[in-house]
Amino acid sequence: MSNTLRQLSNEMADLVEGAAESVVRVDARRRLPASGTVWAGNLIVTAHHVVEFEDDIVIGAPNVGRLRAELVGRDPRLDLALLRVDENLKPADWAREQELRPGELALALGRPRRKARASLGIVSGVASRGDIERQIKGMKAQFWKGMKGDKSKWKKRKWRKRFAWEGGGLGVALAGGVIHSDLVMYPGFSGGPLLGVDGKVHGMNTSGFRGGASLAIPLASLRESVATLLAKGKAPTGYLGVGLQTAQLPAELAEALGQEAGLLIVSVEAGGPADQAGWLVGDILLALDGGAVEQVDELQILLHRLEAGHAVSAQIARGGSLQEIDVVIGER
Repeated sequence: MSNTLRQLSNEMADLVEGAAESVVRVDARRRLPASGTVWAGNLIVTAHHVVEFEDDIVIGAPNVGRLRAELVGRDPRLDLALLRVDENLKPADWAREQELRPGELALALGRPRRKARASLGIVSGVASRGDIERQIKGMKAQFWKGMKGDKSKWKKRKWRKRFAWEGGGLGVALAGGVIHSDLVMYPGFSGGPLLGVDGKVHGMNTSGFRGGASLAIPLASLRESVATLLAKGKAPTGYLGVGLQTAQLPAELAEALGQEAGLLIVSVEAGGPADQAGWLVGDILLALDGGAVEQVDELQILLHRLEAGHAVSAQIARGGSLQEIDVVIGER
Protein backbone atom coordinates (compact mmCIF):
# COMPACT_ATOMS: atom_id res chain seq x y z
CA MET A 1 0.00 0.00 0.00
CA SER A 2 1.37 3.42 -0.93
CA ASN A 3 2.09 5.99 1.77
CA THR A 4 -0.71 8.22 0.43
CA LEU A 5 -3.33 5.50 0.74
CA ARG A 6 -2.02 4.42 4.14
CA GLN A 7 -2.17 8.00 5.40
CA LEU A 8 -5.72 8.42 4.06
CA SER A 9 -6.80 5.14 5.61
CA ASN A 10 -5.28 6.04 8.97
CA GLU A 11 -6.89 9.49 8.98
CA MET A 12 -10.30 8.02 8.23
CA ALA A 13 -9.88 5.45 10.98
CA ASP A 14 -8.94 8.26 13.38
CA LEU A 15 -12.08 10.20 12.40
CA VAL A 16 -14.25 7.15 13.08
CA GLU A 17 -12.51 6.41 16.37
CA GLY A 18 -13.01 9.97 17.61
CA ALA A 19 -16.64 10.28 16.49
CA ALA A 20 -17.54 6.82 17.83
CA GLU A 21 -17.22 8.10 21.41
CA SER A 22 -20.51 9.94 20.87
CA VAL A 23 -22.34 7.06 19.18
CA VAL A 24 -24.45 4.86 21.43
CA ARG A 25 -26.48 1.69 21.10
CA VAL A 26 -30.25 2.12 21.44
CA ASP A 27 -32.16 -0.95 22.59
CA ALA A 28 -35.83 -0.02 22.17
CA ARG A 29 -37.22 -2.64 19.82
CA ARG A 30 -37.65 -6.39 19.70
CA ARG A 31 -35.05 -7.09 17.05
CA LEU A 32 -31.54 -5.78 16.47
CA PRO A 33 -30.75 -2.65 18.51
CA ALA A 34 -30.18 0.59 16.62
CA SER A 35 -27.89 3.57 17.10
CA GLY A 36 -28.08 7.00 18.63
CA THR A 37 -25.94 10.13 18.64
CA VAL A 38 -25.25 12.23 21.73
CA TRP A 39 -26.81 15.61 21.06
CA ALA A 40 -25.58 17.44 24.15
CA GLY A 41 -24.95 16.39 27.74
CA ASN A 42 -27.59 13.81 28.61
CA LEU A 43 -29.63 14.11 25.38
CA ILE A 44 -29.49 11.58 22.56
CA VAL A 45 -31.05 11.73 19.09
CA THR A 46 -32.09 8.54 17.38
CA ALA A 47 -34.55 7.39 14.72
CA HIS A 48 -38.25 7.44 15.58
CA HIS A 49 -38.92 4.12 13.84
CA VAL A 50 -36.43 2.20 15.99
CA VAL A 51 -38.12 3.21 19.27
CA GLU A 52 -40.88 0.61 19.25
CA PHE A 53 -41.50 0.65 23.00
CA GLU A 54 -41.23 3.66 25.29
CA ASP A 55 -40.55 1.90 28.59
CA ASP A 56 -37.32 0.17 29.54
CA ILE A 57 -35.25 1.86 26.83
CA VAL A 58 -31.60 0.91 27.34
CA ILE A 59 -28.60 2.84 26.03
CA GLY A 60 -25.19 1.28 25.56
CA ALA A 61 -22.60 4.06 25.85
CA PRO A 62 -18.84 3.64 25.29
CA ASN A 63 -16.77 3.76 28.51
CA VAL A 64 -20.00 3.99 30.55
CA GLY A 65 -21.99 0.86 29.89
CA ARG A 66 -25.75 0.36 30.05
CA LEU A 67 -27.98 3.27 30.99
CA ARG A 68 -31.74 3.62 31.28
CA ALA A 69 -33.24 6.28 29.02
CA GLU A 70 -36.55 8.10 28.89
CA LEU A 71 -38.30 9.30 25.77
CA VAL A 72 -38.49 13.09 25.62
CA GLY A 73 -40.54 13.18 22.43
CA ARG A 74 -40.90 12.12 18.81
CA ASP A 75 -40.98 13.88 15.46
CA PRO A 76 -42.22 11.28 12.94
CA ARG A 77 -41.93 13.83 10.12
CA LEU A 78 -38.13 13.61 10.37
CA ASP A 79 -38.02 10.07 11.80
CA LEU A 80 -36.51 11.61 14.93
CA ALA A 81 -36.80 10.62 18.58
CA LEU A 82 -35.14 12.44 21.49
CA LEU A 83 -33.96 10.48 24.54
CA ARG A 84 -32.62 11.55 27.92
CA VAL A 85 -30.30 9.67 30.31
CA ASP A 86 -29.18 10.52 33.85
CA GLU A 87 -25.52 10.88 32.97
CA ASN A 88 -23.72 13.40 30.80
CA LEU A 89 -22.05 11.81 27.78
CA LYS A 90 -19.57 13.15 25.26
CA PRO A 91 -21.57 15.17 22.68
CA ALA A 92 -20.93 14.73 18.99
CA ASP A 93 -18.86 17.36 17.20
CA TRP A 94 -21.76 18.88 15.29
CA ALA A 95 -21.04 20.92 12.17
CA ARG A 96 -21.74 24.62 12.13
CA GLU A 97 -22.33 26.46 8.85
CA GLN A 98 -20.45 24.29 6.37
CA GLU A 99 -22.71 21.98 4.36
CA LEU A 100 -21.84 18.78 2.55
CA ARG A 101 -21.63 19.02 -1.22
CA PRO A 102 -22.36 16.38 -3.86
CA GLY A 103 -19.18 14.43 -4.55
CA GLU A 104 -17.76 14.72 -1.04
CA LEU A 105 -16.80 11.62 0.91
CA ALA A 106 -18.90 10.84 3.97
CA LEU A 107 -18.97 8.21 6.70
CA ALA A 108 -22.00 6.64 8.35
CA LEU A 109 -21.44 5.40 11.88
CA GLY A 110 -23.52 3.01 13.93
CA ARG A 111 -23.34 0.99 17.12
CA PRO A 112 -25.96 -1.77 16.89
CA ARG A 113 -23.62 -3.97 18.93
CA ARG A 114 -20.94 -3.26 21.51
CA LYS A 115 -18.42 -1.86 19.02
CA ALA A 116 -18.97 0.98 16.57
CA ARG A 117 -19.09 0.25 12.84
CA ALA A 118 -18.57 2.53 9.85
CA SER A 119 -19.49 2.75 6.18
CA LEU A 120 -17.84 4.94 3.54
CA GLY A 121 -19.62 6.54 0.60
CA ILE A 122 -20.11 9.63 -1.52
CA VAL A 123 -22.69 12.35 -1.04
CA SER A 124 -24.85 12.18 -4.15
CA GLY A 125 -27.11 15.12 -3.40
CA VAL A 126 -28.39 17.55 -0.81
CA ALA A 127 -32.07 18.33 -1.36
CA SER A 128 -33.72 21.30 0.31
CA ARG A 129 -37.45 21.62 0.92
CA GLY A 130 -37.76 23.62 -2.30
CA ASP A 131 -35.86 20.99 -4.26
CA ILE A 132 -38.25 18.30 -3.08
CA GLU A 133 -41.32 20.36 -3.97
CA ARG A 134 -39.95 21.00 -7.45
CA GLN A 135 -39.21 17.31 -7.86
CA ILE A 136 -42.77 16.36 -6.93
CA LYS A 137 -44.16 18.91 -9.40
CA GLY A 138 -41.84 17.66 -12.13
CA MET A 139 -42.85 14.04 -11.57
CA LYS A 140 -46.49 15.06 -11.62
CA ALA A 141 -46.14 16.98 -14.88
CA GLN A 142 -44.26 14.11 -16.47
CA PHE A 143 -46.95 11.64 -15.45
CA TRP A 144 -49.83 13.66 -16.87
CA LYS A 145 -47.90 14.27 -20.07
CA GLY A 146 -47.55 10.52 -20.44
CA MET A 147 -51.25 10.00 -19.87
CA LYS A 148 -52.25 12.36 -22.75
CA GLY A 149 -55.89 12.07 -21.76
CA ASP A 150 -55.94 8.28 -22.11
CA LYS A 151 -58.04 7.20 -19.14
CA SER A 152 -57.37 3.52 -19.85
CA LYS A 153 -53.72 4.11 -18.97
CA TRP A 154 -54.82 5.95 -15.84
CA LYS A 155 -56.89 2.98 -14.69
CA LYS A 156 -54.03 0.59 -15.22
CA ARG A 157 -51.66 2.54 -13.01
CA LYS A 158 -51.25 0.60 -9.77
CA TRP A 159 -50.75 3.71 -7.69
CA ARG A 160 -54.16 4.94 -8.87
CA LYS A 161 -55.54 2.76 -6.07
CA ARG A 162 -53.14 4.05 -3.43
CA PHE A 163 -54.94 4.96 -0.23
CA ALA A 164 -53.35 7.11 2.49
CA TRP A 165 -54.22 9.16 5.52
CA GLU A 166 -52.78 12.59 5.05
CA GLY A 167 -50.70 12.58 8.24
CA GLY A 168 -47.70 10.48 7.23
CA GLY A 169 -45.41 9.62 4.36
CA LEU A 170 -42.34 10.83 2.59
CA GLY A 171 -43.74 14.23 1.66
CA VAL A 172 -43.84 15.41 5.27
CA ALA A 173 -40.84 13.42 6.38
CA LEU A 174 -38.66 15.21 3.88
CA ALA A 175 -40.25 18.63 4.22
CA GLY A 176 -37.11 19.91 5.93
CA GLY A 177 -34.69 18.58 3.32
CA VAL A 178 -32.55 15.46 3.07
CA ILE A 179 -29.00 14.30 2.31
CA HIS A 180 -28.62 11.52 -0.27
CA SER A 181 -25.55 9.29 -0.47
CA ASP A 182 -24.49 5.87 -1.71
CA LEU A 183 -23.54 4.79 1.81
CA VAL A 184 -24.44 1.26 2.81
CA MET A 185 -26.76 1.51 5.79
CA TYR A 186 -26.12 -1.70 7.67
CA PRO A 187 -28.86 -3.03 9.99
CA GLY A 188 -28.93 -0.96 13.16
CA PHE A 189 -27.28 2.14 11.66
CA SER A 190 -30.44 4.29 11.84
CA GLY A 191 -29.98 7.05 14.40
CA GLY A 192 -26.22 7.17 13.95
CA PRO A 193 -24.30 10.20 12.65
CA LEU A 194 -23.34 11.17 9.11
CA LEU A 195 -19.73 12.28 9.33
CA GLY A 196 -17.99 14.57 6.84
CA VAL A 197 -14.28 14.47 6.07
CA ASP A 198 -13.99 17.58 8.24
CA GLY A 199 -14.69 15.30 11.20
CA LYS A 200 -17.98 17.05 11.94
CA VAL A 201 -21.41 15.46 12.16
CA HIS A 202 -23.69 16.83 9.43
CA GLY A 203 -26.83 14.80 9.99
CA MET A 204 -28.58 11.73 11.38
CA ASN A 205 -28.82 8.58 9.27
CA THR A 206 -32.12 6.79 8.79
CA SER A 207 -33.59 4.04 6.64
CA GLY A 208 -37.07 4.56 8.05
CA PHE A 209 -38.68 6.33 5.11
CA ARG A 210 -40.79 4.87 2.33
CA GLY A 211 -38.97 2.22 0.35
CA GLY A 212 -36.24 1.86 2.97
CA ALA A 213 -34.05 4.49 1.30
CA SER A 214 -30.81 5.34 3.08
CA LEU A 215 -30.95 9.04 3.85
CA ALA A 216 -29.70 11.52 6.41
CA ILE A 217 -31.66 14.30 8.07
CA PRO A 218 -29.58 17.50 7.87
CA LEU A 219 -28.41 19.26 11.00
CA ALA A 220 -30.55 22.37 10.54
CA SER A 221 -33.72 20.26 10.63
CA LEU A 222 -32.47 18.33 13.66
CA ARG A 223 -31.79 21.53 15.59
CA GLU A 224 -35.27 22.89 14.90
CA SER A 225 -36.95 19.62 15.85
CA VAL A 226 -34.93 19.08 19.04
CA ALA A 227 -35.77 22.61 20.21
CA THR A 228 -39.48 21.90 19.63
CA LEU A 229 -39.36 18.56 21.45
CA LEU A 230 -37.58 20.09 24.44
CA ALA A 231 -40.13 22.89 24.62
CA LYS A 232 -43.33 20.94 23.92
CA GLY A 233 -42.48 17.25 24.24
CA LYS A 234 -43.87 16.66 20.76
CA ALA A 235 -43.70 17.96 17.20
CA PRO A 236 -47.20 19.13 16.29
CA THR A 237 -48.28 18.12 12.78
CA GLY A 238 -51.30 19.56 11.05
CA TYR A 239 -53.96 17.10 9.95
CA LEU A 240 -57.43 17.04 8.45
CA GLY A 241 -58.71 13.59 9.39
CA VAL A 242 -59.42 12.23 5.93
CA GLY A 243 -58.46 9.24 3.82
CA LEU A 244 -57.42 10.23 0.31
CA GLN A 245 -56.47 8.92 -3.08
CA THR A 246 -55.53 10.72 -6.27
CA ALA A 247 -58.41 11.07 -8.75
CA GLN A 248 -58.40 12.39 -12.30
CA LEU A 249 -60.70 15.36 -12.87
CA PRO A 250 -63.26 15.59 -15.68
CA ALA A 251 -61.80 17.23 -18.77
CA GLU A 252 -63.83 20.46 -18.49
CA LEU A 253 -63.00 20.95 -14.82
CA ALA A 254 -59.32 20.12 -15.38
CA GLU A 255 -59.10 22.68 -18.17
CA ALA A 256 -60.85 25.36 -16.12
CA LEU A 257 -58.60 24.82 -13.09
CA GLY A 258 -55.38 24.10 -14.92
CA GLN A 259 -54.78 20.89 -12.98
CA GLU A 260 -55.37 17.31 -14.01
CA ALA A 261 -56.27 15.73 -10.66
CA GLY A 262 -57.38 16.27 -7.09
CA LEU A 263 -57.58 14.20 -3.92
CA LEU A 264 -60.72 12.09 -3.65
CA ILE A 265 -61.95 11.84 -0.05
CA VAL A 266 -62.63 8.16 0.58
CA SER A 267 -63.14 8.34 4.35
CA VAL A 268 -63.71 11.02 6.97
CA GLU A 269 -62.69 10.65 10.60
CA ALA A 270 -65.67 11.21 12.89
CA GLY A 271 -65.23 14.44 14.83
CA GLY A 272 -62.06 15.34 12.95
CA PRO A 273 -61.35 18.73 11.35
CA ALA A 274 -62.76 17.74 7.95
CA ASP A 275 -65.88 16.25 9.53
CA GLN A 276 -66.49 19.42 11.54
CA ALA A 277 -66.03 21.50 8.39
CA GLY A 278 -68.70 19.49 6.59
CA TRP A 279 -66.49 17.64 4.12
CA LEU A 280 -68.06 14.49 2.71
CA VAL A 281 -66.89 11.18 1.30
CA GLY A 282 -66.84 11.63 -2.47
CA ASP A 283 -65.68 15.26 -2.34
CA ILE A 284 -62.51 16.03 -4.27
CA LEU A 285 -60.03 18.32 -2.55
CA LEU A 286 -58.49 20.60 -5.16
CA ALA A 287 -56.58 23.19 -3.13
CA LEU A 288 -55.78 24.08 0.46
CA ASP A 289 -54.79 27.55 1.63
CA GLY A 290 -54.35 28.58 -1.99
CA GLY A 291 -52.06 25.67 -2.88
CA ALA A 292 -53.24 23.15 -5.48
CA VAL A 293 -53.02 19.49 -4.43
CA GLU A 294 -52.95 16.59 -6.86
CA GLN A 295 -50.90 14.12 -4.82
CA VAL A 296 -50.94 13.16 -1.15
CA ASP A 297 -47.29 14.22 -0.82
CA GLU A 298 -48.21 17.78 -1.82
CA LEU A 299 -50.88 17.94 0.85
CA GLN A 300 -48.44 16.61 3.44
CA ILE A 301 -45.97 19.37 2.66
CA LEU A 302 -48.73 21.98 2.99
CA LEU A 303 -49.86 20.57 6.34
CA HIS A 304 -46.28 20.65 7.56
CA ARG A 305 -46.33 24.44 7.12
CA LEU A 306 -49.81 25.24 8.40
CA GLU A 307 -50.30 26.01 12.07
CA ALA A 308 -52.80 23.96 14.03
CA GLY A 309 -55.89 25.88 15.15
CA HIS A 310 -55.94 28.23 12.16
CA ALA A 311 -58.81 28.26 9.69
CA VAL A 312 -57.78 28.03 6.04
CA SER A 313 -59.77 27.98 2.82
CA ALA A 314 -60.21 24.75 0.89
CA GLN A 315 -61.45 24.37 -2.65
CA ILE A 316 -63.60 21.28 -3.13
CA ALA A 317 -65.41 19.74 -6.08
CA ARG A 318 -68.78 18.34 -4.99
CA GLY A 319 -71.32 16.98 -7.42
CA GLY A 320 -69.67 18.72 -10.35
CA SER A 321 -69.64 22.17 -8.72
CA LEU A 322 -66.84 24.06 -7.01
CA GLN A 323 -67.17 25.09 -3.37
CA GLU A 324 -65.01 26.98 -0.88
CA ILE A 325 -65.29 25.31 2.52
CA ASP A 326 -63.05 26.59 5.32
CA VAL A 327 -61.45 24.06 7.67
CA VAL A 328 -59.64 24.51 10.96
CA ILE A 329 -56.32 22.66 10.84
CA GLY A 330 -56.12 20.03 13.56
CA GLU A 331 -53.06 18.84 15.45
CA ARG A 332 -51.92 15.25 15.18
